[in-house]
Amino acid sequence: MIYLKRVALEIKDVGLYNLVLEDVQKILGKTKVSEDEIIEVLKTHPEILESYKQLNVEYNLSNIHLRDIDIDKLEDDECKEEAKEVNENLKLLRELEPYTLDFEQSSTLVIIFSVEFFVLFSVQYFIVLLNLKDWQWYIYGFFALSIAAAWKYAMKEKKKFAVNKEAFEKIYEETLEKISKLEDSGCIKKSDLIIEECEDHVRN
Repeated sequence: MIYLKRVALEIKDVGLYNLVLEDVQKILGKTKVSEDEIIEVLKTHPEILESYKQLNVEYNLSNIHLRDIDIDKLEDDECKEEAKEVNENLKLLRELEPYTLDFEQSSTLVIIFSVEFFVLFSVQYFIVLLNLKDWQWYIYGFFALSIAAAWKYAMKEKKKFAVNKEAFEKIYEETLEKISKLEDSGCIKKSDLIIEECEDHVRN
């Protein structure tokens, strides 16, 4: 569901992907690279495509470069039913897409660490500035409890990410099969569904 020609164009022209472009340039050994060369790198170095996809998820940009099927343009009832299922799957995939991000790079983990930093700062404030040294072990105990709670929550979220990522991958493959079936049946042309560019990008 990812359109490599669009990926190559965005890596080449959109500032968001400058670090990915630098990796491509290192692989090719030159600074001026073409879209075709980037596509070849994407095919031979899957980690480059993965970096692109991870960046998109971080910035709430979809890696699903397909639009929903226009049901009204279909005449056959069987095609319509299958197309509805595809559209439902595409909607679900977009909802699950944030969970394809590595948990260690997710905003959830950043928030957890930020809260713990705030708690630590507050602990030091109460002990030093408010002269509560007599209470310091109680305060440190509270901080220890907050760490334990944060760790437990992080593990729960990590498991949630893993479960949803697995669901995403399963639905992704099922949807690709359904789209291929619709195309083989003459119901649709996959090329008509491709979203060739993202309007949210600012080009270099």
